Amino acid sequence: MTTTPDLTPLTRLGSGCEIHLPGDPGYDAARTPWNLAVDLRPAAVAVPRTPAEVQAVVRAAAQAGLRVAPQSTGHGAAALAEGALDDVVLLRLHALTGVTVDPAARTARVLGGTLWEDVVAAAAPHGLTAPHGSAPDVGVAGFLLSGGLSFYGRRHGLSVNTLRAVEIVTADGTLRRASATEEPDLFWAVRGGGGNLGVVVALELDLLPYADVYAGMLLWDRERAPEVVRAWVEWSRTAPDSATTSLRVMSFPPLPELPPFLSGRDLVVVDGAVLESDADADALLAPLRALRPELDTFGRMPTTALLQVHMDPPGPSPAVGEHSVLGALDESGIEVFLEQVGPGTRSGLLFAELRHLGGAFGVPAAGGGALAHVPGEYALLCLAMAPTPQAAVAGRAAAFSVVRALGAWSRTGLVPTFAESKVDTSRFYDGEDWVRLCRVRDAVDPERRFVANHGI
Repeated sequence: MTTTPDLTPLTRLGSGCEIHLPGDPGYDAARTPWNLAVDLRPAAVAVPRTPAEVQAVVRAAAQAGLRVAPQSTGHGAAALAEGALDDVVLLRLHALTGVTVDPAARTARVLGGTLWEDVVAAAAPHGLTAPHGSAPDVGVAGFLLSGGLSFYGRRHGLSVNTLRAVEIVTADGTLRRASATEEPDLFWAVRGGGGNLGVVVALELDLLPYADVYAGMLLWDRERAPEVVRAWVEWSRTAPDSATTSLRVMSFPPLPELPPFLSGRDLVVVDGAVLESDADADALLAPLRALRPELDTFGRMPTTALLQVHMDPPGPSPAVGEHSVLGALDESGIEVFLEQVGPGTRSGLLFAELRHLGGAFGVPAAGGGALAHVPGEYALLCLAMAPTPQAAVAGRAAAFSVVRALGAWSRTGLVPTFAESKVDTSRFYDGEDWVRLCRVRDAVDPERRFVANHGI
């Protein structure tokens, strides 16, 4: 028999921090994550605005015998929803935001609920940018602490490797600073262990020295997928580390808000960034352009524009998906991929993506944390829109079908930011790193007070 938790310690926190309980007018809005297909029903939702308020919530939750789940946007909340949350305080950080750039040091200090679009905008006037994800409204903390694949990554590695320090509230309510010289074990663990170790309320990261970037997309009708997929896979085998690209086979519903070149169409798209001069980038892309894309937007652009290249949804959306990491794709692997999502198929997916890994993604960073590299050649992500529960079931089945079909080319590891559902979390890490991470978690949070999307 489940007992109702005593929420009195939370309700006594005062007027500074918003507390939403089941039945309150603001509860449903506060508990709803970015991924609208996810139904989170925690014991309470807290919305702090300062690190001190985060500390107060963590202490109050401990007094009430509750666990705490940190969350900034909820893009990856699907795995969290698969566990019971009736003894969990969902700690939403979207009101704890801000960016301070030090152009001389080429660093930024970012508060825990800040979005990538705000960091990129703050860095751009100084001729700098950040190792952001493919969408502007993804939270910095969740992305970085889970590794992070950026379109700068084959040259610069996982985004988490740019972290210099974090300020984190641990299970006893203490605000700690962790860096290479301050609490180094905690700093090692949080770079990959994320919300399992505490609530990160601020991050310091190195910025990248780019004022503009050669980037964009190439687009063809899906009927061209057999030649485009083969050409891109062949091209990717020898592409330099300066090029980070993805290939997606996409199916768009006929919606009036979509531009005509997308609405109701099945397409194949190659997009990304090339960290070269215009002339060298043009030469590198020539084999793909020889396939006569219907649309070619590759060119020099401000770094702020790179946030729009991948065409991620501009706001909260309902989606489900599955993921795996693949090794090298031979002709048989390409053929299986095309059998699943190529011309004439009806996969039911919004897209099936192959994100090119390798390069610096696959090299363990010197002084890196628990998650410092991702072995493999491609990250496969299959995503379906899920406006109803029935659509979610069908979408998961469709996504899993593609992942299963490519099982012969799959590697053991996974990319945390691409893992939409609960998985064996040890697959994110090397074996020895997994053991060490569990040991640090035991020391920092012995009572398992914190609940992450992917638990340790």
